[in-house]
Parts: sequence; C-alpha cells; structure tokens
Amino acid sequence: RFCLYGFLKNQKYYEPFLILAFLEKGLSFFDIGLLIAFREVAINFWELPSGAVADLSGRRRAMIFSFASYLVSFVIFALSAEVWMLFVAMGFFALGEAFRSGTHKAMIFDWLMLEGRADEKAKVYGTTRSWSQLGSAVSVLIAAVIVIVEGSYTWIFWYSMVPYAAGLINFFGYPAELDGGRNERPSPRAVVRHLARALRQCWRTPPLRRLLVESTLHKGTYKTVKDYLQPLLQQSALLLPFLLALDDAGRAAVLVGAVYFGLYLLSALATRTAHRVRDAAGGAARATRRVWLVNGLAYLALTAALFAGWNAAAIALFVLLALLLNVWLPIYLERIDDASDREIGATLLSVDAQSVSVYVMLIAPALGWAVDAVGLWPVGVVGALAAAIVLVQPRPAPHDSQ
Repeated sequence: RFCLYGFLKNQKYYEPFLILAFLEKGLSFFDIGLLIAFREVAINFWELPSGAVADLSGRRRAMIFSFASYLVSFVIFALSAEVWMLFVAMGFFALGEAFRSGTHKAMIFDWLMLEGRADEKAKVYGTTRSWSQLGSAVSVLIAAVIVIVEGSYTWIFWYSMVPYAAGLINFFGYPAELDGGRNERPSPRAVVRHLARALRQCWRTPPLRRLLVESTLHKGTYKTVKDYLQPLLQQSALLLPFLLALDDAGRAAVLVGAVYFGLYLLSALATRTAHRVRDAAGGAARATRRVWLVNGLAYLALTAALFAGWNAAAIALFVLLALLLNVWLPIYLERIDDASDREIGATLLSVDAQSVSVYVMLIAPALGWAVDAVGLWPVGVVGALAAAIVLVQPRPAPHDSQ
C-alpha cells in the first residue's frame, strides 16, 4: 500500500506541463513566479500545524484530508479563467501539500519500528520512492497523450482527479495502528506544546540544524528551477522536423513526454540504489558531500549550457540534477530520522518542508523576473550558489553519523 500510494500520488499529469499550462492561460514568467510564491506562502502557513495535527490526531486521517484538498484544487484549476481563481486553486493545492508532506514518511518509519526493521529506513524508503518515480514515468506518457488528443493543457487537471480519487480510497485500507491510537481532535494547547517541542529540538540539536539547512538548499533550489526544463523542451520541440505533423502543443507534448519518461525511470533506479551509494561512500555524511560536489558542478555546467544556448546539454543536466536529488533524499531522511525523536516525526518533517517553502517563496519570483529579463541561464546560477553554501560548511565530526 505504501508503494501504491507513491505510484498514485505521482500521477501528476499537470507537473510536466504546469508552466506551459499557465503560459497558455496568458501568464508571464513573473506571474508564474508569484503564483508559485503564493503556493509556498500557503504551504508555509499550514505546514507546522498540519504536522502537529497529524502527529496528534492520526496520520492516516491527515492523508485523507490532504487528497481531498488536491481534488478540489484540480477542479478549480480546470475551470479557472482568471488569475485570481488560479490563486484560489493554488491555495487548496497548498493545503493538500502541507498535510501530506512528511506525514507519509513518518508513517513508513512508524511501521518499520513496529515491524522491528528500523535499520532498513533508507532501503525501504528508497523502494517506495522508486515506485513514486515509476508512477511519474507512467504519468508523463499519459499526460502527453492527453495533451495530444485534447489539444489543450487544461485537460491534464481533469484527468489528474482519477488517480487521486483512487489514492484516497487506498488510505482506508491502511492499518489502523498507523493512526497510533491518537485522539481525533487535539486541543489547540496540545498542538502548540507539540510544535514548541519540535522547534526546541531543531534549535538545540546541531546535527538537526545542519540537516535542515542542507535540505532547504537542496530541495528548495531544485523545486524552484526544475520546471524551467519545460520551456526549454518546448523550444527544442519546435525545431524537430519529424514532429511537423503535430501542432505546437502536440510537438511539445511528445518531447516533454519522452524526456520526462526517461528522467523518472532513471530517478526510480537512482532512489532504489541510494543505500548502496551510502554504503560505498563509507557512511551517510561522506555520501552526502560527494552528491553535493557533483550537484554544484552540474549547476555550473547548466549555467554555461543555458548561456550558450546548448539545449541538448542543458536538458541532460536537468536530468542529472533529478538523479542526484533522488540519490540524496533517502539518505537524508535516514539521517534526520536518526537524529530526532519518533514522537515528533511528522512535525519535524513539516518544519523541513516549511523551511523549503520559505526559501522557494523568496527565490521563485526573483528567478522568474531574472529569466524574463536575461533568459534562462540564471537558473543554473541559483543552484551553484546553493551548493557552494553547503560545501563551505564545516564537516561533521567523524563519529557524527549525521
């Protein structure tokens, strides 16, 4: 059921075409940046209370609420004709993100603890995430067919409702013990106390502070820049002579579908082998630093490729960045779970997600403005700076497994 959740959750038919869908609605890159920033503000607003509610009232219940919010957002996205309606839709989407982020990972770690398999965190999470990436590979093919058949990007929101409704049904089959016997309606005072406990632990535990900064820069930067692959693919598709029989949207759909399909298949392999990378490097800290070194070099190369207009090289580098994220993430989640208390798992991961949201909220509009002004090459600069910040931090002591 964990793997099925990941597979269904990643039937995001909108994701490889989101920026193109917004451009189709008449938005500029700056408008899109504001919309993404609003999403992150809304996620940030709900993130901490959602984690505490999930810890106290039941994580399965939180996931059900999350998927219901996604479904509402898809309806509004599909029906919206004005920018303000897109903001309303993004608000519901953010609510779904806030109640989902961290909650399901905490459920997996709870289950491993109950099963006496706590030492398999990176391996099991890597396996479940690989199913998410396989789901993304399937979804991008379906999304490409939708765009080609329907001739519009808007239909991707209608079709996204089907797997998310199936995901909602899947949660009702989760074991009841994953709600932990928690109360259904925690008091506001209990939520505040729980939040305070998690924040104190983050502040007073140096390994946790270091991990949260690292996560914010890695996930936040990738989240901000990853969708700029879409206009790059759209530009490239218009130059391919064997796609001339299709209209512009159809040509973009074919190339986007092919590239994202390969990206997600490779990402599934990358996340499945993350624990082997950790073992080969001699520990989580060493493996993480090596990933960051390659990450920084990849962003520098991406800057040069985008500046020079080498689209093929830039597309390949975007794929490489996705693979690096999928190697890093299971190792990171193992490290942060080892460094924290089990009882605050969902809340701690919500703190993590909130930090990412604040970062994206600040960076996305500025990057959108820069791209409107000078082209796509600032996308690589943002990532290179993030990698430099992490790499100049002092290394943890040899005995510190974090």
